[in-house]
Amino acid sequence: MIRSILFAAFLMSSGTIFSQNLKTVSYQDGSQKLNGLVTSNAGKKLPGVLILPAWKGIDDEAKNAAIELEKQGYVAFVADIYGEGNIPTNMDTAAKNSGYFKKNYDLYQKRISLALDQLKKNGAVADKIAVIGYCFGGTGALESARGSLPVVGVVSIHGSIGKDQTRVNGPISTKILVENPADDKSVSPEDYNNLIKEMNDGNADWQIITYAHSKHTFTDPKSPDYNAVMAKRAWNHTLMFLKEILK
Repeated sequence: MIRSILFAAFLMSSGTIFSQNLKTVSYQDGSQKLNGLVTSNAGKKLPGVLILPAWKGIDDEAKNAAIELEKQGYVAFVADIYGEGNIPTNMDTAAKNSGYFKKNYDLYQKRISLALDQLKKNGAVADKIAVIGYCFGGTGALESARGSLPVVGVVSIHGSIGKDQTRVNGPISTKILVENPADDKSVSPEDYNNLIKEMNDGNADWQIITYAHSKHTFTDPKSPDYNAVMAKRAWNHTLMFLKEILK
């Protein structure tokens, strides 16, 4: 009972922190309105990090990452990929919506590019920008590299790393960090090996870190897959990577 009360209090306080530190930024993709979030240091000339959320859209994990990145001296922007009126309310819709963008990867890359524009408008130094993404957003991080978007590096955190094998592997100039949970059933050995081949074919600067005893959403405190020890390690690896490429 006490634990439940404390957890509820934590969620309430987290909501307050988010509302105080993150500002909604509305932008457009044609007639589609998008609503992203930017950290309170917007406007300052600082390295920038674009955050691509998981398949249900902007969530607490993405918001918390933005706030933590601000503390590290980055302007952070949380992208809205789906757009107003299209945010999934259940797992089936999330699977359908994310699947659409995975299949139509050019549209996914466009939405990421539009969010990058907003990040730069809010102060991020154009040649010091990275992308991190969770789950579906981890796929987007890899698509940022595949699409040669103007970013220095990308971090895919328990992302869906598979790619349609009819797509030709191309050169990859973006530095890549993949944070892969060892027990992620959504990642097949073929996906894993194909990603390595793709990165090698592209002559990429890449690394994969695999986290033991970790299932798919191991970094999300609200998930039954949460592994606190490995989540902390993954975040520290993310910060180390960002510091290397952006500062």
